[in-house]
Amino acid sequence: MWEIDNIYKNEYQEVVELWEASVRATHHFLKEDDIEFFKPLILNTYLDAVELKCIRNNDKKIIGFLGVADHNLEMLFIHPNFRGKGIGKILLIYAVDFLKVTKVDVNEQNQQAVGFYKHFGFETIKRSELDASGKPYPTLHMCLHQLKNK
Repeated sequence: MWEIDNIYKNEYQEVVELWEASVRATHHFLKEDDIEFFKPLILNTYLDAVELKCIRNNDKKIIGFLGVADHNLEMLFIHPNFRGKGIGKILLIYAVDFLKVTKVDVNEQNQQAVGFYKHFGFETIKRSELDASGKPYPTLHMCLHQLKNK
């Protein structure tokens, strides 16, 4: 039912809007200042640094996306209106099978995401007190032990 598609540079603003909606629905531990700090970085830096793929709805709007670099799942976000419909699972399996993802870093406070990755066979191999930006959000560094295709 859902198909993986490419994301183009002229769609980056749509991607950032989806990212923000997803973060506001799932990352309750982030401060408003942090969300505002990351938005321009995502738009102007991070999206160009990864291979981007998405899933669209019937109106061709992006409803979920991922970004991969060096076998690391750098981003996986689903629009809040489409959570729980298997989109994250499809994107993750695609990332592992076709983009050869073996690693992901997850905010420790985002327990839903931690559980999601554990469910599919990722295991925590290291913990950092700070996130990659040096902000005080502990990060779990997870590695794929074996994909559990559930």
